[in-house]
Amino acid sequence: MKEYNPKNLEKKWQDIWDEKGTFYASDDKSKPKYYALVEFPYPSGQGLHVGHPRSYTALDVVSRKRRLQGYNVLYPMGWDAFGLPTENFAIKNKIHPRIVTEQNIARFKAQLKSLGLSFDWSREVDTTDPNYYKWTQWIFLKLFEKGLAYKKEAAINWCTDCKVGLANEEVVNGVCERCGGEVVRKIKNQWMLKITEYAERLIKDLQIVDYIDRVKIQQENWIGRSTGMEIDFNVTGNQQIRVYTTRPDTLFGATYMVIAPEHPLIEELKSHITNLNEIEAYKEQASKKSDFERTELVKEKTGVEIQGVKAINPVTEKEIPIFISDYVLISYGTGAIMAVPGHDTRDWEFAKKFNLPIVEVVAGGNVEEAAYTDTESGVLINSGFINGLEVKEAKEKISSWLEEKGIGQRKVNFKLRDWVFSRQRYWGEPIPLVYCQECGWVPVPEEELPVVLPEVESYEPTENGESPLANMRDWVETTCPKCGGKGERETDTMPQWAGSSWYFLRYTDPYNDKELASKENLDYWTPIDWYNGGMEHTTLHLLYSRFWHKFLYDYGVVPTPEPYQKRTSHGMILGENSEKMSKSRGNVVNPDDIVEEFGADTLRVYEMFIGDFEKSVPWSQNGIKGCRRFLDRTWKLQSILVDGDALSSDLESTIHKTIKKVSEDFENLKFNTAIAALMSLINDFNGKGAINKAEFKVFLMLLNPIAPHITEELWQMNGFEGMVTDQSWPQWDEAKTKDDTIEMAVQVNGKVRGTIVIAADASQEDAKEKAMADEKIFAFIDGKSVVKEIYVPGKIFNIVVK
Repeated sequence: MKEYNPKNLEKKWQDIWDEKGTFYASDDKSKPKYYALVEFPYPSGQGLHVGHPRSYTALDVVSRKRRLQGYNVLYPMGWDAFGLPTENFAIKNKIHPRIVTEQNIARFKAQLKSLGLSFDWSREVDTTDPNYYKWTQWIFLKLFEKGLAYKKEAAINWCTDCKVGLANEEVVNGVCERCGGEVVRKIKNQWMLKITEYAERLIKDLQIVDYIDRVKIQQENWIGRSTGMEIDFNVTGNQQIRVYTTRPDTLFGATYMVIAPEHPLIEELKSHITNLNEIEAYKEQASKKSDFERTELVKEKTGVEIQGVKAINPVTEKEIPIFISDYVLISYGTGAIMAVPGHDTRDWEFAKKFNLPIVEVVAGGNVEEAAYTDTESGVLINSGFINGLEVKEAKEKISSWLEEKGIGQRKVNFKLRDWVFSRQRYWGEPIPLVYCQECGWVPVPEEELPVVLPEVESYEPTENGESPLANMRDWVETTCPKCGGKGERETDTMPQWAGSSWYFLRYTDPYNDKELASKENLDYWTPIDWYNGGMEHTTLHLLYSRFWHKFLYDYGVVPTPEPYQKRTSHGMILGENSEKMSKSRGNVVNPDDIVEEFGADTLRVYEMFIGDFEKSVPWSQNGIKGCRRFLDRTWKLQSILVDGDALSSDLESTIHKTIKKVSEDFENLKFNTAIAALMSLINDFNGKGAINKAEFKVFLMLLNPIAPHITEELWQMNGFEGMVTDQSWPQWDEAKTKDDTIEMAVQVNGKVRGTIVIAADASQEDAKEKAMADEKIFAFIDGKSVVKEIYVPGKIFNIVVK
C-alpha cells in the first residue's frame, strides 16, 4: 500500500472536477434546487487568510451533501472588486487599478481552487466588469426613476486621509474604518438612497426568514424602530419647537430643551437672541466633530443657553430654557429634545453642570444623587392629571390628551438614515446621470449603459474634494440626453456596497445581456436557501442588499420579498495567541503554507473540527497535525479492508447512529462533533481489525463533503464504481439507531449510588431486580423500608427509603 501523499492526488482530483464541470449547476429545472451562498471576497493584495476557508468549507460541506441528496445545487463564487484599498495601492505604486484587480483575482482564484471547494466557476462574477456594472447602473436608474435616489447638500463624514465621503456606518470610533484617518464633518452635495422608505418592511420581514438571533438583533438595532409622540412646544417670537419622544408620560419632568447647533430655529429667532456671538462660536466648534464624537456617552457635556428665548412646557405651562448642544443631532428625530433630567443620565449630567431643575416624575430613586432610569414600569408622581397611573396607562392617557389639544401626534421613528451613496473616487461604478442647466439631472438612456470608467493619468483625489473624474473634461462634457444641449456627467462614483447589493441575483444568469437575470432563472433559483458570512457584514451589507432586493421585488424583477431564506455567521479564527490575526502582530497564518505542508483536506478537516462554528477560536498548529493523523488513519483503513456487501451485524447499529449524527450535525453547523463521530468510527474498525467494502463506502461518503480529495482517491483505488460525487447520501434506519440495552443511573433518596445495564424497554420491576442485585446499591437500601419508587424509562430510577 503506497503512502498517503496529498500533494499529487489533490491536484489530480481538482483537474478532474474542472474538466468534467462536476460542480456546475444544471439548467435542468425539473430537479429540486438548492442555492448555497457565501460572501464573495474583496480580492486584496494579501490574498486569502485562514478565516476565509472556514465559511467557504462549511457551505461547501452542505453543498456537496445536497448534491448527493439529488438536488441541483448552485454554489457560486465571484469578486467584490471595486474599492478604496485597490485604488490607494494603484496611486502609491503608479499602476492601473484594473491591473491590480486582475492580479489579485488570479491569486485568490488559484488559492480557492487549491482548497478543493466545489464552486461553480462557470458563473463567476466581478463587480468591476462593465458587463456586470451595467446592471448596477441600471438598478440605480430605476431607483432614481422612482424618486428613491436624490441629491442634496448634506453634512457628511469626510475622511481627511482618503479624501472621500463616508456613510455613518463606515465611521468607527470617530475614524475611517478603512484607513484609520481622522473624520471631519463637511458640507457636500451627495447622492442619497431613500432606504428609510423601506425601514418598516426591513424590520417586519425579519419574521419571515430564518436568521440566527444575533443577526436579527443587529438588523433591528441598526434600523432602530421606536414608537412615541411628536410634541410642539411654544417658543418666544411666536415660533414652535417640535420634539420626538418615546416617553410622553415624563413630560411634566421636562425642565429644559436642547436643540442641535444646526437647527433652523436659531436663524429664525436671530432678532430675539441676545448672545448670538456665543451661539455662532459654539456652532463653529460643533461643525468640526463627527456624529460619533458628538453622541459619545462618556464625554463631558457642553452647550450654550440661548439667551432672550424661552419655551413653554405644554403641560406645566412653565417657561423653560433652551440650550444648543452638540449631543443632539439635526439628522435624528426633529433635531430637538425635551430634557427630563430626573430620568435620563445624559440630561441629568447636563442639568447638574448648568444648575437646572431636576424633577422626579416616575417614583423610585433619589434624583438629586443620580437619574432614576429603571422606569419601564412604575407609578407617576408630580405629574398633574396622570399622577398615580402606571407608566403604560400614563403614556396612553397623556398621548390622547396631547392629540385632543392639537399639541402632539403619535409617531413611529427610526434611527436609520438615508444611505449616502456618492464617493469622490475613481475606482467605482460611474453614476449614470448627466446634469443639464435646462433639464436638471437626466438619466443616461438604458441603451447607452454601461457608462464605462475612462482611462485617467492620475487617480489622486482632488484637494477640493471632487472625484479624479472631474479633471477628465473630455469625459465630463457631453450632451443632455433629453434636450440635446450642453451637459456634464456626474463625476462621483458609487460606493463598494453597490455591486455587492445584488450580486447573488447575477449568479443565476451571469451572461445575460438583455436583463440582470431572466425571470425564469430568478423564479427557479431564488430565494437563496442558505447564506453564510461574517458577523461584520450582518448589519450593512445585509441591510443594503435586503433594501435593493425589496425595491426590485416592488419593481417586478425578483419573485420574493426577501433575498435570503436562511442566514448564519461564523466566528473568527484568531492567532495562536488568541489575538486577531494581523501583519503587525506577526500572527497571520497563510493557508497556502498549510496546504503545501499538510494538504487541503487536512486544512478543511481542521477548520471544521477547530471548535463551535459560530464562536471565535485560536489557531493551533498541534490541532492541524492531529487532523493530518486522522486522514493518515483513514488512508490505512485499506490495510484491513475485507469483502462484504452489507454492514456487519456487530457494527450495524454504530454505523446507522454515525450516519444520523453526521447528517444532522452538517445541517446544524456542528461539523466538529460530526468529525468526532467519524474518528470514533475509525477506532471501532481498528478495534475490530476489519472493515468490509460496504462499510468503507459509507465511511467515505460521510467524510467526502469535508475531505473530498482523499475520499475520491480511496474510492477509485479500491475499484468502487463511478465517483463519490455520483453516489447517493447514505440513509439511516431509525430503528437501528436505538440501543437494545442502556446504562441507567440508580438513585437512593435522590443521590446516584450506582448504575445498571438493562434492556432499553425494561419494566420498573426489571430495573428494581437489577438494582437490588447490585451490592453497592443494595448497601444503601439494606435494613430500610422502601417508601416510594420513581422510574423514568430509559432515564433514571430513584428509590426513596427511610
